[in-house]
Amino acid sequence: MSARAQSRLRAICLALPEAVEQETWEAPTWRIRGKIFCMWRPMEDGSGALWCKAPRGVQEMLVEADPDRFFRPPYVGPKGWIGLVLSGRVDWDEVAALVERSWRMTAPKRVSATLAKD
Repeated sequence: MSARAQSRLRAICLALPEAVEQETWEAPTWRIRGKIFCMWRPMEDGSGALWCKAPRGVQEMLVEADPDRFFRPPYVGPKGWIGLVLSGRVDWDEVAALVERSWRMTAPKRVSATLAKD
């Protein structure tokens, strides 16, 4: 599941304008103009997780609502980033929405404006 989940996450990230993949810390990260908006992180159980930016207050709300799926990642968690375990039944529409929001928070306004809002 981990390789398949990583592949799906990669496709979601790279579908965004100007997104590029770069290996950092021995794992893929996705960037816009050199700034990370999403990371793949391996979990101890062999699965993987997505780490991405979230607006103020969203991290706490998601972790409180579903602590089995969402978590506060080390290092970037204090800055509001969220972690989402990508194992079992994954809602890929939810993943895409989280990644897009993180991308919008990172991308320059002019680039962000090139992606139509739903």
